[in-house]
Amino acid sequence: MTDVQQAALMESTTPGLVVAVEARELRKHFKVPDRKKGRFGRKTRVALDGVSLTIARGETVAILGQNGSGKSTLVRLLSTLLLPDGGSASIFGHDVVADARAVRRLVNRVSVEASFFKKMSSAENLSYAARYYGMTSGQTRDRIPEILTRVGFPKDRRGESMENLSRGMQQKVALARALLTSPVVLLLDEPTTGLDPRSKLEVQEFIREIRTAHDATILLCTHDLTEAENLAERVGILDRGRLLVLEPADELKRRYGAATLEEAFFAATGREFEAEGDEDDDDDREVFA
Repeated sequence: MTDVQQAALMESTTPGLVVAVEARELRKHFKVPDRKKGRFGRKTRVALDGVSLTIARGETVAILGQNGSGKSTLVRLLSTLLLPDGGSASIFGHDVVADARAVRRLVNRVSVEASFFKKMSSAENLSYAARYYGMTSGQTRDRIPEILTRVGFPKDRRGESMENLSRGMQQKVALARALLTSPVVLLLDEPTTGLDPRSKLEVQEFIREIRTAHDATILLCTHDLTEAENLAERVGILDRGRLLVLEPADELKRRYGAATLEEAFFAATGREFEAEGDEDDDDDREVFA
């Protein structure tokens, strides 16, 4: 564990509620194509519109939202991959803009669009990531094979380059990379997308273990309603860049008089959970899903 991670955990031992993740009126917009204005026409799309939330140390929060709702944008802002256009965000008190270097040492991000060195193997990618976080070869020699096994990555394919692996296989490596460094804050953006049912359950169980073993704080953005309800203490609904509600699943269902999270989502947004947006929304999904 790095010095920054140790400092964050020491700070977390103080009495009372310790805030691990905080966002205040977080805003982000993008310029996207406007078909009505011709080939080079552009328009402004709001990805996040004044999102505020806090996540306590050791808590798991799930955010539900359709494509284009702003889930991935939220994760990218918290992991310092994007700069906000308004508001602020912090990880254990470190501002994501002013203290970006410290934040990167505290968070690990898993996304369906995870990037790798494509010519390198899964084990080589994990070794590189471990060096970035200050881990030695002695610390990772046994740890890397162990984690790859636990996320269900086949032993006979660990020498293959990443470009030859399926999306589901790459997703397992992304999870292994995040979990390798015992993250203080884990940002999961559709972590089980592309996995078969068995691997999906294995990954969900591994997420529970990481939280228990390392007291990790987890933000889970997902399309999977069951996953959200089973893994998170609180569930939020993000719709068109606005966080409509964030509370325990049972309270959320009671709020809307719903028997299921899907019914609660419909009551909150007026739309079916998996319903596609209009034609204009399709232009934005690749930008800030």
